[in-house]
Amino acid sequence: MTLLISTLAAIISTVVWYVNPKARQLKCGILLWLYWGASLMWLGDAIFEYAELKSAYFTPAAADMLNDTFLGLSVVILALIIWVVYMLITDPLGTLKSELFFKQEKNEVNKKNLKETH
Repeated sequence: MTLLISTLAAIISTVVWYVNPKARQLKCGILLWLYWGASLMWLGDAIFEYAELKSAYFTPAAADMLNDTFLGLSVVILALIIWVVYMLITDPLGTLKSELFFKQEKNEVNKKNLKETH
């Protein structure tokens, strides 16, 4: 399940990045590389687990499937968190910077108006 979930996330993020110029501007390439890296990691894990278990690999217990699902979703969420933090730090569209400066200018105007009224 981990391989399936991370590969699905990698494919979706790659398609979004490819067809949407705004996604490229928002650095979704970082996100797709994180997902493809996780997919390769889980592929290696699946190969070694298959080498160990042989045909038993294809009949996992329900509890193992549930654990793998939670692990796969955790990896997807962790990659999203890393991407959001990266976005906040780099601020590719300048949104955070303009918002902070706008509030700072607004506070300065308010202080100036208060001084003038006193």
